[in-house]
Amino acid sequence: MTKTAHIIGNGESYRFYKPAKGIKMTCNVPPMEIANVYATAIVDFKMCRAIHEGSIDLSHMDWVLGARPKHYTEKQSQFYLRYAGNIKDFYLTLPKYVANYTDFNCGHFCAHYVANRMKCDEIHMYGFDSIFDFNLVSTTDLVLNSPRDATNTHRLAENWRPIWENFFKEWPNVQFVLYHTHGSAKVKLAENVEVRTEWLRNTG
Repeated sequence: MTKTAHIIGNGESYRFYKPAKGIKMTCNVPPMEIANVYATAIVDFKMCRAIHEGSIDLSHMDWVLGARPKHYTEKQSQFYLRYAGNIKDFYLTLPKYVANYTDFNCGHFCAHYVANRMKCDEIHMYGFDSIFDFNLVSTTDLVLNSPRDATNTHRLAENWRPIWENFFKEWPNVQFVLYHTHGSAKVKLAENVEVRTEWLRNTG
């Protein structure tokens, strides 16, 4: 039986997600109300500090935390004591094709977690716009500011995009389905990656 997951990222094409059967995961602050989310993925200090300070409230959700959030919980005992019940898992795996945890963004992390830890064999991905466009705009920016100037955007795209090529190759037996307004990816997609665009137009 196929084990299916849906990852709702924070790029503008997140809106193409429709309620579906399978595991649901989000990245940082979910871009919309999504029922029955397994957990949201958190990978950086900035998000942990915002939660700790109270400017962002994710206390209603379960979390899967990466290496930097784990380090934050070790340094900030009050944060850990307050939110230990929200932490569903720590995921510390760094693939050999990723230079450091900074380059392993929340989308990479969440997709790798679903493929590796949860052993899903069909993964649908929404809101992963940087694969297709020179666009790193994230709905999380609405609540937590990040630099999106041209220089930083180029650096992030140059670091992030090659990771996707290696990521898809790492899981040749997993079927990935990407949803976007067009199919012209800026990375070389493996044979196990399908891009759905007609589906988007048909759903209006």
